[in-house]
Amino acid sequence: MTVYPLSFNILGLPITGFGIMMMVAFLVSGWVMQRELTRRGLNGDYAADIVVGSVIGGILGAKLWYVALQGDTGALLSRGGLVWYGGFIGGAAAVLLQGWWKRIPTRFTLELAAPGLALGHGLGRVGCFLVQDDYGIPTDLPWGMRFPEGLPPTTGQELARLGVALPPDTSPFEVLAVHPTQLYEVTALLLMFWLLWRIRRHGHALGWLFGMYLVFVGIERFLIEFVRAKDDRLLGGYTLAQAASVGAVLLGVILISRWWKSDGVSVRPERALKPRAAD
Repeated sequence: MTVYPLSFNILGLPITGFGIMMMVAFLVSGWVMQRELTRRGLNGDYAADIVVGSVIGGILGAKLWYVALQGDTGALLSRGGLVWYGGFIGGAAAVLLQGWWKRIPTRFTLELAAPGLALGHGLGRVGCFLVQDDYGIPTDLPWGMRFPEGLPPTTGQELARLGVALPPDTSPFEVLAVHPTQLYEVTALLLMFWLLWRIRRHGHALGWLFGMYLVFVGIERFLIEFVRAKDDRLLGGYTLAQAASVGAVLLGVILISRWWKSDGVSVRPERALKPRAAD
Protein backbone atom coordinates (compact mmCIF):
# COMPACT_ATOMS: atom_id res chain seq x y z
CA MET A 1 0.00 0.00 0.00
CA THR A 2 1.32 3.44 -0.95
CA VAL A 3 0.32 6.34 1.31
CA TYR A 4 0.88 10.05 0.83
CA PRO A 5 0.98 12.76 3.52
CA LEU A 6 -2.05 14.86 4.36
CA SER A 7 -1.10 18.43 3.55
CA PHE A 8 -2.97 21.39 2.05
CA ASN A 9 -3.11 25.17 2.09
CA ILE A 10 -5.78 27.54 3.39
CA LEU A 11 -5.30 31.13 2.28
CA GLY A 12 -1.63 30.41 1.73
CA LEU A 13 -1.18 28.85 5.17
CA PRO A 14 0.20 25.27 5.05
CA ILE A 15 -1.87 22.78 7.04
CA THR A 16 -0.61 19.26 7.77
CA GLY A 17 -2.23 16.20 9.26
CA PHE A 18 0.31 16.35 12.06
CA GLY A 19 -0.69 19.88 13.03
CA ILE A 20 -4.37 18.96 12.96
CA MET A 21 -3.88 15.89 15.14
CA MET A 22 -1.65 17.76 17.59
CA MET A 23 -4.45 20.25 18.11
CA VAL A 24 -7.01 17.46 18.47
CA ALA A 25 -4.76 15.60 20.93
CA PHE A 26 -4.38 18.58 23.26
CA LEU A 27 -8.08 19.50 23.10
CA VAL A 28 -9.35 15.97 23.71
CA SER A 29 -6.87 15.38 26.52
CA GLY A 30 -7.99 18.62 28.14
CA TRP A 31 -11.61 17.56 27.85
CA VAL A 32 -10.84 14.21 29.52
CA MET A 33 -9.11 15.97 32.44
CA GLN A 34 -11.96 18.46 32.73
CA ARG A 35 -14.43 15.58 33.04
CA GLU A 36 -12.39 14.07 35.86
CA LEU A 37 -12.14 17.40 37.68
CA THR A 38 -15.90 17.85 37.41
CA ARG A 39 -16.47 14.34 38.75
CA ARG A 40 -14.34 15.24 41.75
CA GLY A 41 -16.33 18.43 42.30
CA LEU A 42 -13.39 20.65 41.38
CA ASN A 43 -12.90 23.55 38.99
CA GLY A 44 -12.45 22.21 35.47
CA ASP A 45 -10.47 25.29 34.43
CA TYR A 46 -7.29 23.63 35.71
CA ALA A 47 -7.49 21.28 32.72
CA ALA A 48 -7.05 24.26 30.38
CA ASP A 49 -4.04 25.41 32.41
CA ILE A 50 -2.46 21.98 32.00
CA VAL A 51 -3.11 21.97 28.25
CA VAL A 52 -1.54 25.39 27.72
CA GLY A 53 1.51 24.47 29.79
CA SER A 54 1.94 21.13 28.04
CA VAL A 55 1.62 22.70 24.56
CA ILE A 56 4.34 25.26 25.19
CA GLY A 57 6.67 23.06 27.22
CA GLY A 58 6.01 19.92 25.16
CA ILE A 59 6.71 21.38 21.73
CA LEU A 60 9.75 23.25 22.98
CA GLY A 61 11.13 20.17 24.74
CA ALA A 62 10.47 17.88 21.76
CA LYS A 63 12.23 20.27 19.38
CA LEU A 64 15.22 20.89 21.63
CA TRP A 65 15.72 17.16 22.25
CA TYR A 66 15.69 16.50 18.50
CA VAL A 67 18.16 19.31 17.84
CA ALA A 68 20.43 18.00 20.60
CA LEU A 69 20.39 14.50 19.08
CA GLN A 70 20.68 15.46 15.41
CA GLY A 71 22.47 18.80 15.54
CA ASP A 72 19.92 20.13 13.04
CA THR A 73 18.89 23.62 14.19
CA GLY A 74 16.74 24.00 11.09
CA ALA A 75 14.32 21.47 12.60
CA LEU A 76 13.16 24.16 15.04
CA LEU A 77 11.03 25.62 12.25
CA SER A 78 10.15 22.42 10.36
CA ARG A 79 6.98 20.32 10.48
CA GLY A 80 8.98 17.31 11.70
CA GLY A 81 11.81 16.97 14.16
CA LEU A 82 9.90 16.15 17.34
CA VAL A 83 11.10 13.60 19.90
CA TRP A 84 8.41 12.26 22.21
CA TYR A 85 10.60 11.91 25.30
CA GLY A 86 11.81 15.50 24.91
CA GLY A 87 8.21 16.63 24.61
CA PHE A 88 7.22 14.61 27.65
CA ILE A 89 9.98 16.11 29.79
CA GLY A 90 9.38 19.67 28.57
CA GLY A 91 5.61 19.42 28.94
CA ALA A 92 5.83 17.76 32.37
CA ALA A 93 8.24 20.43 33.61
CA ALA A 94 5.96 23.24 32.43
CA VAL A 95 2.82 21.67 33.93
CA LEU A 96 4.42 20.83 37.29
CA LEU A 97 5.96 24.29 37.57
CA GLN A 98 2.59 25.82 36.90
CA GLY A 99 0.92 23.57 39.49
CA TRP A 100 3.60 24.48 42.05
CA TRP A 101 2.93 28.15 41.36
CA LYS A 102 -0.79 27.62 41.96
CA ARG A 103 -0.05 25.51 45.07
CA ILE A 104 -1.76 22.44 43.66
CA PRO A 105 -0.34 19.15 44.98
CA THR A 106 2.02 17.58 42.45
CA ARG A 107 0.65 14.13 43.12
CA PHE A 108 -2.83 15.30 42.21
CA THR A 109 -1.61 16.76 38.91
CA LEU A 110 0.17 13.50 38.07
CA GLU A 111 -2.92 11.45 38.90
CA LEU A 112 -5.20 13.71 36.89
CA ALA A 113 -2.97 13.80 33.81
CA ALA A 114 -2.22 10.07 33.42
CA PRO A 115 -5.18 8.97 31.24
CA GLY A 116 -5.05 12.16 29.18
CA LEU A 117 -1.34 11.66 28.49
CA ALA A 118 -1.98 8.23 26.99
CA LEU A 119 -4.90 9.49 24.92
CA GLY A 120 -3.08 12.59 23.68
CA HIS A 121 0.02 10.58 22.80
CA GLY A 122 -2.07 8.11 20.81
CA LEU A 123 -3.83 10.85 18.85
CA GLY A 124 -0.48 12.54 18.25
CA ARG A 125 0.81 9.33 16.68
CA VAL A 126 -2.06 9.53 14.20
CA GLY A 127 -0.50 12.85 13.17
CA CYS A 128 2.88 11.12 12.71
CA PHE A 129 1.21 8.65 10.38
CA LEU A 130 -0.46 11.44 8.40
CA VAL A 131 2.94 13.03 7.65
CA GLN A 132 4.70 9.64 7.38
CA ASP A 133 7.20 10.24 10.16
CA ASP A 134 8.54 7.72 12.72
CA TYR A 135 7.87 4.63 10.61
CA GLY A 136 9.40 1.18 10.88
CA ILE A 137 11.85 -1.10 9.12
CA PRO A 138 11.00 -2.84 5.81
CA THR A 139 8.48 -5.65 5.96
CA ASP A 140 6.75 -8.15 3.64
CA LEU A 141 3.63 -8.25 5.82
CA PRO A 142 0.34 -7.47 4.04
CA TRP A 143 -0.13 -4.22 5.97
CA GLY A 144 3.31 -2.84 5.11
CA MET A 145 3.11 0.70 3.72
CA ARG A 146 5.21 2.74 1.29
CA PHE A 147 5.77 6.42 2.04
CA PRO A 148 7.28 8.00 -1.10
CA GLU A 149 6.91 11.49 0.40
CA GLY A 150 7.58 10.60 4.03
CA LEU A 151 9.91 12.33 6.48
CA PRO A 152 12.16 10.99 4.98
CA PRO A 153 10.77 8.87 2.10
CA THR A 154 11.03 5.10 2.57
CA THR A 155 13.53 4.67 -0.26
CA GLY A 156 16.47 2.30 -0.03
CA GLN A 157 18.84 5.26 0.17
CA GLU A 158 17.05 6.94 3.07
CA LEU A 159 16.51 3.73 5.01
CA ALA A 160 20.21 2.88 4.65
CA ARG A 161 21.02 6.34 5.98
CA LEU A 162 18.90 5.51 9.02
CA GLY A 163 21.05 2.45 9.62
CA VAL A 164 18.56 -0.14 8.33
CA ALA A 165 20.24 -3.28 6.98
CA LEU A 166 19.03 -3.91 3.41
CA PRO A 167 19.79 -6.64 0.85
CA PRO A 168 22.83 -5.66 -1.25
CA ASP A 169 20.79 -5.59 -4.47
CA THR A 170 18.29 -3.01 -3.13
CA SER A 171 18.01 0.00 -5.39
CA PRO A 172 18.66 3.28 -3.54
CA PHE A 173 15.64 4.79 -5.30
CA GLU A 174 13.17 1.96 -4.66
CA VAL A 175 10.32 2.89 -2.32
CA LEU A 176 10.06 0.06 0.20
CA ALA A 177 7.12 -1.08 2.30
CA VAL A 178 7.74 -0.60 6.02
CA HIS A 179 6.04 -1.33 9.31
CA PRO A 180 3.45 1.40 10.06
CA THR A 181 4.77 1.67 13.61
CA GLN A 182 2.77 4.85 14.11
CA LEU A 183 -0.44 2.81 13.86
CA TYR A 184 0.96 0.13 16.15
CA GLU A 185 1.50 2.82 18.76
CA VAL A 186 -1.93 4.35 18.20
CA THR A 187 -3.52 0.99 18.99
CA ALA A 188 -1.37 0.38 22.08
CA LEU A 189 -1.83 3.88 23.47
CA LEU A 190 -5.60 3.94 23.01
CA LEU A 191 -5.81 0.60 24.83
CA MET A 192 -3.61 2.13 27.53
CA PHE A 193 -5.99 5.09 27.86
CA TRP A 194 -8.98 2.76 28.11
CA LEU A 195 -7.36 0.80 30.93
CA LEU A 196 -6.20 3.88 32.87
CA TRP A 197 -9.63 5.44 32.54
CA ARG A 198 -11.29 2.27 33.80
CA ILE A 199 -9.06 2.04 36.90
CA ARG A 200 -8.88 5.75 37.75
CA ARG A 201 -11.13 5.22 40.80
CA HIS A 202 -8.57 2.89 42.35
CA GLY A 203 -8.10 2.51 46.08
CA HIS A 204 -4.38 3.22 46.08
CA ALA A 205 -2.62 6.40 47.17
CA LEU A 206 -2.84 9.57 45.12
CA GLY A 207 -0.38 9.46 42.21
CA TRP A 208 -0.45 5.66 41.81
CA LEU A 209 -2.17 5.97 38.45
CA PHE A 210 0.74 7.98 37.04
CA GLY A 211 3.12 5.20 38.06
CA MET A 212 0.99 2.77 36.06
CA TYR A 213 1.13 5.10 33.07
CA LEU A 214 4.94 5.21 33.20
CA VAL A 215 5.19 1.43 33.28
CA PHE A 216 2.77 0.99 30.38
CA VAL A 217 4.27 3.68 28.16
CA GLY A 218 7.81 2.53 28.88
CA ILE A 219 7.05 -1.07 27.90
CA GLU A 220 5.16 0.04 24.79
CA ARG A 221 7.98 2.25 23.55
CA PHE A 222 10.71 -0.27 24.40
CA LEU A 223 9.01 -2.95 22.29
CA ILE A 224 8.10 -0.72 19.33
CA GLU A 225 11.72 0.40 18.96
CA PHE A 226 12.71 -3.06 17.75
CA VAL A 227 10.85 -2.46 14.48
CA ARG A 228 11.45 1.30 14.17
CA ALA A 229 13.81 2.69 11.51
CA LYS A 230 16.28 4.47 13.77
CA ASP A 231 19.83 5.80 13.45
CA ASP A 232 20.60 6.08 17.17
CA ARG A 233 21.28 2.42 18.01
CA LEU A 234 24.26 3.16 20.18
CA LEU A 235 23.78 0.77 23.10
CA GLY A 236 24.55 -2.65 21.68
CA GLY A 237 21.80 -2.32 19.10
CA TYR A 238 19.39 -0.68 21.52
CA THR A 239 18.20 2.90 20.99
CA LEU A 240 18.32 5.91 23.26
CA ALA A 241 14.53 5.76 23.44
CA GLN A 242 14.78 2.22 24.82
CA ALA A 243 17.19 3.41 27.49
CA ALA A 244 14.71 6.15 28.42
CA SER A 245 11.93 3.55 28.40
CA VAL A 246 13.76 1.42 30.94
CA GLY A 247 14.12 4.51 33.12
CA ALA A 248 10.39 5.23 32.79
CA VAL A 249 9.46 1.69 33.80
CA LEU A 250 11.79 1.73 36.80
CA LEU A 251 10.43 5.07 37.99
CA GLY A 252 6.88 3.82 37.48
CA VAL A 253 7.56 0.70 39.56
CA ILE A 254 9.03 2.85 42.34
CA LEU A 255 5.96 5.12 42.37
CA ILE A 256 3.56 2.18 42.30
CA SER A 257 5.35 0.54 45.22
CA ARG A 258 5.50 3.75 47.19
CA TRP A 259 1.86 4.64 46.63
CA TRP A 260 0.39 1.15 46.72
CA LYS A 261 -1.50 1.69 49.96
CA SER A 262 -3.91 4.54 50.40
CA ASP A 263 -2.43 7.10 52.77
CA GLY A 264 -5.46 9.33 53.09
CA VAL A 265 -3.87 12.16 51.11
CA SER A 266 -6.55 14.20 49.42
CA VAL A 267 -6.65 17.43 47.49
CA ARG A 268 -7.39 20.37 49.70
CA PRO A 269 -9.71 23.02 48.29
CA GLU A 270 -7.03 25.37 46.97
CA ARG A 271 -8.37 28.50 45.35
CA ALA A 272 -7.48 27.33 41.85
CA LEU A 273 -9.47 24.13 42.28
CA LYS A 274 -12.61 25.40 43.98
CA PRO A 275 -15.69 24.77 41.91
CA ARG A 276 -16.86 27.83 40.02
CA ALA A 277 -19.88 29.56 41.40
CA ALA A 278 -23.07 28.99 39.45
CA ASP A 279 -23.90 31.76 36.99
